[in-house]
Amino acid sequence: MNWLAFESEALPLMPDVYRVAYWLVRDRTEAEDLTQETFTQALRGFHRYTPGTNCRAWLVTILYRLNGKRRMRLGQLKLVEDVDEQIAETIAFEPPIPQRLTDEDIIDAVENLPDIFSQVILLTDVEEFSYKETAELLNIPIGTVMSRLHRGRSVLRQELTLKFNREQLAVNG
Repeated sequence: MNWLAFESEALPLMPDVYRVAYWLVRDRTEAEDLTQETFTQALRGFHRYTPGTNCRAWLVTILYRLNGKRRMRLGQLKLVEDVDEQIAETIAFEPPIPQRLTDEDIIDAVENLPDIFSQVILLTDVEEFSYKETAELLNIPIGTVMSRLHRGRSVLRQELTLKFNREQLAVNG
């Protein structure tokens, strides 16, 4: 592969990669650095990329690997037992989503989700990756993607309902 192929296929995807990087690190400068490092690695390894496949998924895979290494270096990656079942058991029911929510309300609620859920929601609902692509990006089984997406949406629905109810109490109380 050459520079022209990289320039035409990968570089137009930089805003998408930056958006995912920002979501992961929640800091503009770190997201820019992570995006730059992703594209540097992608350029070095572009000879391994298969033309005609999903370049965005390939770049996001590189991004996730680099972010994992970054977190390991910073000592932020903590290995814990899978808490999916514990969280799922705490969800009593799925309330309806209030109709008068702003984008900011939803973004705040997603940011408050545990990472295992917010990552899957980000990749499937925001970035519109398929379940299979999300599973490959996160290196987890597709069933886990579906399970985390379902549970994440349930927790998100509860967060949004609680926020809406608190606001209604403040207005009416």
